[in-house]
Amino acid sequence: MNTPLAGRTIAVTRAEQQLGEARRLFAATGAAVIDLPALVITPPDHWGPLDDALAELDTFHWIVLSSANGVEAVEQRLARRGSGLARRPAGLRLAAVGRKTARCLEEIGAPADFVPPAFVADSLIEHFPVSGWGQRLLLPRVQSGGRTVLAEAFGEAGARVVEVAAYETRCPDGLPSDALAALSQERLDALTFSSAKTVSHTVQLLAQAFGDDWPTCLAHTRVVSIGPQTSARCRELLGRVDAEASPHDLEGLVAACVAVLRAPR
Repeated sequence: MNTPLAGRTIAVTRAEQQLGEARRLFAATGAAVIDLPALVITPPDHWGPLDDALAELDTFHWIVLSSANGVEAVEQRLARRGSGLARRPAGLRLAAVGRKTARCLEEIGAPADFVPPAFVADSLIEHFPVSGWGQRLLLPRVQSGGRTVLAEAFGEAGARVVEVAAYETRCPDGLPSDALAALSQERLDALTFSSAKTVSHTVQLLAQAFGDDWPTCLAHTRVVSIGPQTSARCRELLGRVDAEASPHDLEGLVAACVAVLRAPR
């Protein structure tokens, strides 16, 4: 059995509702996994803008989905109308950023019409299969903290973009006891981040738990990021990033951890 992270302790900072898959992947490598949930997924403050957009789906050419959370929110709101993405209007196509987003669409019977070769928003823009000119695009997204690059780039290309809040991600109240113990004892070999918000919230939670001395908890811990925007936030708030996933998904995050922990400091 290949267990390259046997004897290593890895902290995972995904949303509470999404820890299972990451925990499974890291456990398969032999790692001891510490759950450090840094996101709580909640509804947006108001459903009105998303519901209004979904009421006129037949006026859109594309829905661009950048997360599984967005897929789930759209599907749930459509279900309230007795519909779903698998029964969307003819001619309405779906674009998905990332394998997990695409897999979520497949699971509800609505496979993506386009998935960019790299699992980041910039790749979707670069490889989008049609000119944006004259296209009407619906972009369901996180309420706060997400990038506006998709809306801006498609708008500059001549598309009519409707950006709506489909969900929100908030900071948990505090760290679980096993995470507090691992941090205070400096037992973490790697701390993994799956979004820029998980970085921001983790720093907030560390400061809340350990005060101004919180950086000492990570002095011997490798910082591993899922992608470019997450890495940028790591450098901004943590002063470094030791490895970045490639591809930018959970499997890539695990591989990046294996590589960085095998390398000498």
